[in-house]
Amino acid sequence: MEYHHIKYEDLKEFCIKVFEGYGFNNEESNEITDVLLAADLSGIESHGIQRLIRYHKEITEGMAKPAARPEIVFETPLSAVIEGNDAMGQLIGIKAMRMAIDKAKKSGFGMVTVRNSNHYGIAGYYSRMAAEEGLIGISMTNTEAIMVPTFGKQAMLGTNPIAFAMPADPVTFSFDAATTVVPRGKLEVYVKRGNGLPVGWALDENGHDSDEADRVLKNIIDKTGGGILPLGGSGELTSGYKGYGLAMIVEIMTAILSGGTTSNYIYKTPGSSNIANCFIALDYGMFGDKKQIEAALSKYLQEVRESDKAEGQERIYIHGEKATEARERVFRDGVSLNDKTYDEMRMIAEYTGATEYLPIYFD
Repeated sequence: MEYHHIKYEDLKEFCIKVFEGYGFNNEESNEITDVLLAADLSGIESHGIQRLIRYHKEITEGMAKPAARPEIVFETPLSAVIEGNDAMGQLIGIKAMRMAIDKAKKSGFGMVTVRNSNHYGIAGYYSRMAAEEGLIGISMTNTEAIMVPTFGKQAMLGTNPIAFAMPADPVTFSFDAATTVVPRGKLEVYVKRGNGLPVGWALDENGHDSDEADRVLKNIIDKTGGGILPLGGSGELTSGYKGYGLAMIVEIMTAILSGGTTSNYIYKTPGSSNIANCFIALDYGMFGDKKQIEAALSKYLQEVRESDKAEGQERIYIHGEKATEARERVFRDGVSLNDKTYDEMRMIAEYTGATEYLPIYFD
């Protein structure tokens, strides 16, 4: 399968026009696009433009509703619960994290949970929103059941990512990772490429290791058993129970605290995704001088960078550095796109009336 490059600005304009074609206004379309393409800018193919087809299905099948308006159903000076009403996940996510940031600026801490949302893109987008405001940011979401719990063969938990960001010099510390070995989007990419999965990533419907990406993905969609393994792999020898436990924490922080839906019920209600999120902002100025705290973090990160390297290795990366460097590369060289994703974009352009904005390859 071939990859080509498209200019980022052309891709951005196309996405905005597509979402306007679905019925979102210009401001909403810009926000959705900003979250979507943040993945491509960070070098995360699985969650970038290749996910446009997923949002097309969510919108056209009535799960993500352009006219929906989220509402606050519970609130204190430090917290809130938002009923998503099946609105677009990115729009709810931005609203919720802005609320958490405002509360943290006033009281030192803000936490907002969300129920009945849709897929919201990369969790790291929202944690970095808080970091850009001089705060610690944390974001989590549950997802469709895709993770098989330790010693099980039925998917009961989602990929359930955890993202954490805090300002540092020269690059913001930004950690964003699924609690599964890999996210569902990685399977989708492997299916498009026609590649087999590495052993230790996923299980078939009988609970056995599987290297067949299309089979595992189909089982997840049809809910016929199997799925992706927790971070750490199968059983206890390589600590798969730790990934399983982290995913359970995400379920508690999102679905349980919001009064929402756990992963094993997501996509089971016709016309709704029922995804739950959590957004936290923390002003670390509550613990002392912020500049001194940032300087201490920056010093430690630099010591880690400069620590002894393994044989044959030249660099130790700090979380967030690869994404920052990828951003510079994408602005310079364009977004890398495979032919199958481009075919999906062409279909979506025709559906939304955005054909004249379909970007062209420049290589």
